Order: sequence, then structure tokens, then C-alpha cells
Amino acid sequence: MKHFLIGFLLCVTHVTFAQNQIKKSMPLDLTKLSNAKVKAAIAALQKGDEKAWFPLFSADVKLYDDGNQMQFNNFFKKALGHERFTSIDKVENNGLDVYGNFHSDQWGDFTTFFKFQIGKEGKIIRLDIGPASY
Repeated sequence: MKHFLIGFLLCVTHVTFAQNQIKKSMPLDLTKLSNAKVKAAIAALQKGDEKAWFPLFSADVKLYDDGNQMQFNNFFKKALGHERFTSIDKVENNGLDVYGNFHSDQWGDFTTFFKFQIGKEGKIIRLDIGPASY
């Protein structure tokens, strides 16, 4: 019985790990994103691609996490590659506000919003993120 239980637990652990790997590798459907700059930002976030992410933003970009101003570069150097949308459920405000399910390696799974503001020069000048209920 002891060997059966150990074998069962190993099997369950392997299946759970495999399911998580599949979820991580499944591409997110970005067709709901109508704003090209937002689509590029979310695509870079999904890939954890710093070289694609940071140039989309102005040098003095403002980041607010749940209403608290954060240091943009430090925040996303830690987050990229460890945080991503698992679904995009709603897009509003001419494609600038994105709502969906989100995964953070540190904080787990939750619903969130990303609200982008784009400046006259075409760069993102502000990003508000936080928990969403919709």
C-alpha cells in the first residue's frame, strides 16, 4: 500500500507539473487588443522580452500598482518572465484598458487590469495595474 501511495503521489505531481507547463507554453489570443502599442506591450510581457518591452515606454513613464506609484524599470525587470496574462477577458477605452486573468510566479493567479496612456510621441507614458473585479 505504501508503494502504491508513493506511486500515486508521483503520478499526480507529474500530471500537475505537465499541465502547468502546457499553460505556460500556450500562446495568449491577442486578437481582442485593438491598439497596436498595447498589443505590442502585452506580447512583450507574455514573452518576458525586455528588449521589446522597455522601448515602448517613455523615459519618464509613470507606473501605479494598485494606486501606489512604483519605479517602472525596477518593477518590470523583476516581473518580466515571471508574470503574464492567462486570458484577456475585456478590452475598453479604445483598446487602452485590458482586463483578464493573470499569473505571477510570486503572487499566484488573480484577475487584473492594465490601463495604458499613450503620449503624443507615441510612447506609453503611464501604466496603471491592479486587481480587477468585473
